[in-house]
Amino acid sequence: MQMRTLGRNGPQVSALGLGCMGMSDFYGAHDDAESIATIHHALERGVTLLDTADMYGPHTNEQLVGRAIKGRREQAFIATKFGIVRDPANPQARGVSGRPDYLRAACEGSLKRLGIETIDLYYQHRVDPNVPIEETVGAMAELVQQGKVRYLGLSEASARTLARACAVHPIAALQSEFSLWTRDPEENGMLTACRKLGVSLVAYSPLGRGFLTGAIRSPDDFEADDFRRNNPRFQGENFARNLALVDEVKKIAADKGCSPAQLALAWVLAQGEDVLAIPGTRHRSRLDENLGALDLQLSTTERAAIDAVFPPNAAAGERYAGPSMQMINA
Repeated sequence: MQMRTLGRNGPQVSALGLGCMGMSDFYGAHDDAESIATIHHALERGVTLLDTADMYGPHTNEQLVGRAIKGRREQAFIATKFGIVRDPANPQARGVSGRPDYLRAACEGSLKRLGIETIDLYYQHRVDPNVPIEETVGAMAELVQQGKVRYLGLSEASARTLARACAVHPIAALQSEFSLWTRDPEENGMLTACRKLGVSLVAYSPLGRGFLTGAIRSPDDFEADDFRRNNPRFQGENFARNLALVDEVKKIAADKGCSPAQLALAWVLAQGEDVLAIPGTRHRSRLDENLGALDLQLSTTERAAIDAVFPPNAAAGERYAGPSMQMINA
C-alpha cells in the first residue's frame, strides 16, 4: 500500500481510502454483509483511511463502519463528519449547522455509533454561513484537547475560509469533489491554498459517482431510489455528452492496459503527493480493481492525452441538483 502524509507533519494514511457512504445511502439497495466484508478486505489490503459521516443514513453508515472495525480498530484511520443536518422523518430535507453546541453533541453521537474513543479525522461537512468559521473550528479544537478527536478537516470550504480556519487550529485535510469531471479545486484556488497552508486534499467521488468507470451506459441503469437519477450530469443531453467523454477515457485506458476506473484514480493521485482519494464501493471485486490504480504510472504524454479529451469544465451539468450540497463559499 502506498502511504501519504495527511497534512503538514501529520500521520501516514493510505493514498487510496474507502468511501463508505454508498454502503448505506444514496445509491439504491445495499447489502450490509457484503459491505462489512468489503471493509474487512480493504483493511487486509492495507487500506487504512475509512470515510463516513453522521448524515449518511442518517447515522446508519457510522453504525455499519463501527460494526466492521470492531476488533480491528488499530488497522483503521476513521474519518467522519458533522454539519449537514437531516430530518429522519424527511431525509430529503437538510440544513447546515456549525454551532459549537451542535458539533459537540454530534461528536458524542459519532463516537457512540462508531464504538470508538477517538475520531482520527473530524470534518465539518459543510461550512455554516451563519456561524463564523473561527467559532466552529475553535470548538473543534476543544475536542482535540479533550482527546475525542485527533485531527481536524473541512469539506468543500473555500480557500479564504480554509485560511481563516488554519489561523485558529491546524487543518489536516480539505475534502472536496475532485476527479476528471470535477476539477474545481484546480480552478477555484482550493488546491493552491491547501499547498500554501500545508493541508492535504482528500478527493471524494474520484470516479465521478461511478460514471468514470464506464459501466454506466444509461440513466435506466440506476435503481429508483438512486440519487443519480435526479443529478443534472446524469440526465438527458448532459448524460450523452458526458458518456462521450468517458468513452474517450476508455480508449486511453485500453491503450494503457488498465480499466477506466484505474486510469481515473491514477490521474487523481498523480496530481501530487498531498492528494489522496476515497473512492466508494460496496463490493470486494471493485475494491481490488480500484487498488490496481496504485500500480499505474502516468507519463507526461499520457496525462496530456487525458487532459486533451477531458479538460477542466468539460463535464456537462451541475454537480448537484440543488444548493443544499454545493460548496458554501463563506
